[in-house]
Amino acid sequence: QVQLVESGGGLVQAGGSLRLSCVASGRTFSSNAVGWFRQAPGKEREFVAAISSSGSTTDYADFVKGRFTISRDNAKNTVYLQMNSLKPEDTAVYYCAAREWYGAILTSPGYYRYWGQGTQVTVSS
Repeated sequence: QVQLVESGGGLVQAGGSLRLSCVASGRTFSSNAVGWFRQAPGKEREFVAAISSSGSTTDYADFVKGRFTISRDNAKNTVYLQMNSLKPEDTAVYYCAAREWYGAILTSPGYYRYWGQGTQVTVSS
């Protein structure tokens, strides 16, 4: 069992930065891949970024490449999402999610078993 808690969201002006954190509880966190997803009002939940259990493999949605960076510290049971050059269209609730690592990063939310409660990110123009 893995429990996830996100933090770090808030209100920021366009062009600004935020760093989201996802802290996990559970002995098996280091064997889990972790993904960040987001959901804006009236829209479906979408993939943002993901990282393998060791941190050696990452993947990003095209719309965040070059702006967002995912990383993890397994000693702290934490995954981070550094978000730079934020745009108003990045406004959404951001969720972290985890699943057992089987050798490939998956981008569909349906593949992830454990979810956090979400943290709101609002980017003003």
